[in-house]
Amino acid sequence: MTAARALFVSLSVSLSVGAAAVLGAAPAHADGYRYWSFWQAPAAGGSWTYATQGPATLRPADGSVVGFRFAVSKDSADAARPRGAADFAAVCAGTPAEDGGKRVAVVLDFGTPADAPAGETPPAARSACAQVGADGSAADALAAVAKPLRYDSNALLCAIAGYPRTGCGEKADAGKKPAEPKAGGNDKGDDGPSVGLIGGIAAVAVLGAAAVWQTRRRRRG
Repeated sequence: MTAARALFVSLSVSLSVGAAAVLGAAPAHADGYRYWSFWQAPAAGGSWTYATQGPATLRPADGSVVGFRFAVSKDSADAARPRGAADFAAVCAGTPAEDGGKRVAVVLDFGTPADAPAGETPPAARSACAQVGADGSAADALAAVAKPLRYDSNALLCAIAGYPRTGCGEKADAGKKPAEPKAGGNDKGDDGPSVGLIGGIAAVAVLGAAAVWQTRRRRRG
């Protein structure tokens, strides 16, 4: 391989790397929806499982544990579990049983700051022991310990204990503020390559072309 050819290949690789950096400069939006998922655990204890019924129709047995997690996820298979333990004894140890009623441990995980809608901060996770009637639903147990609740017109649970203040199952990138421009970047924030990066790639291309031309000129001379 001639010196000119080697230099050309080397510069081509450099340009390819630079182009890849340009194409990767735009941020990726979260792929999913922001909502409260509903979980349950057996009365005898165990791991969280995604509930196959909604809170309004599920009637947990005395000593059961239900959990709610706010997060961004694509579907039930992708949903994040509550980070609190599904431990009825720990949550309801100080709550005596009552005749004609039942106790249900309720675990609330308000999620992470990354999952929060713009301008909101998730409250700290907490657990509470709900006392409801013998025929009470998981929604009744939730209402007993985590008001105010907010539902939409389709009975979708939108907010627990007032969180989040607005929204209900929207796309994860809805309502997010645009990224702030970084120092040295262009005036479109992170939506494209910086002027410095484009200028650097252009400079490499110019220098490469000049080097190849000089090599060919010397060989002809």
